[in-house]
Amino acid sequence: MIRISNLVFEYPGHRALDGISLHIEAGSVTALVGPNGAGKSTLLRCMAGLEQPLSGQIRVHGIDVAAQPRLVHRHLGYLSDFFGLYERLTVARGLEYAALAMGLERTAAQARVQQVAQQLDLLALLERRPAQLSRGQRQRLAIGQAIIHQPAVLLLDEPASGLDPEARASLAQLMRQLQAQGMTLVVSSHILSELDEYCTHILALRAGRIESHGPLQPTHEQAQLQLFALELAHTPTPGQLRAWFPENASVQWHDGARPPGTSGEPLLLWLPGAAAERAVLLAQWVQAGAPVASLAPQRESLQQRYIRRTAPAEKAQP
Repeated sequence: MIRISNLVFEYPGHRALDGISLHIEAGSVTALVGPNGAGKSTLLRCMAGLEQPLSGQIRVHGIDVAAQPRLVHRHLGYLSDFFGLYERLTVARGLEYAALAMGLERTAAQARVQQVAQQLDLLALLERRPAQLSRGQRQRLAIGQAIIHQPAVLLLDEPASGLDPEARASLAQLMRQLQAQGMTLVVSSHILSELDEYCTHILALRAGRIESHGPLQPTHEQAQLQLFALELAHTPTPGQLRAWFPENASVQWHDGARPPGTSGEPLLLWLPGAAAERAVLLAQWVQAGAPVASLAPQRESLQQRYIRRTAPAEKAQP
């Protein structure tokens, strides 16, 4: 759906994107994460055809963004971090104007206004102006304008910024609905716990380069190791950990370092995907005296994945 090859973008005296190459799959929801200044907003603006890169190519929905930006906009929706609304237009007129600007016929535009307003819970607010809306309602209106033409791709830059918990929960539900409709989303945010609720992939940037890019949950065929939580009947000492879990190439601590064994929480381990191999390991641990209470598969959170793949840490095995 989105293909980027050797993308380079420079501001005066600063290279914001340094040779970015990636492929974003159709129907995926990609969490675009990284520290301030990593190049996230610049990448989104380049995808949207709002910035001209120094070199490289971006294709969205099979269209070269640099060669045909207007055509790309027919298939793409974009919402910046600091968005603006037409303060003199009602919600209904603002949505209709956005639809007409994207090339919809007036009858189709009016029908889409009703559909989008219902989807975003704006039906009761159609005659209000932006100044009469709450922060969350303004955000929903801005998203409505971005999706009014039913784009194949939606780019969102910090969409949850300034929203209260209820509005953020509503936004997460909307993201899941849009994905279910077949839309491809790229969402930039610093709130990883919220992205974790609906994202399928992670794209981590640092200093204009890709640090990590891939699915949050690899398929069984892709994953040689899977994450499990091992619960013990009592908190082990470091000496017991060494005795119960000797070094083994098929077992890794989740964060790459041996846990201290004093928190009382389950141990997070990467174990073989094959059940037969895990059964052998489990039997060895019990025979060594480990008081195993349970072993359960875990979904690695976006926060865990980001820290594990980007934080400089020396990897060690149990």
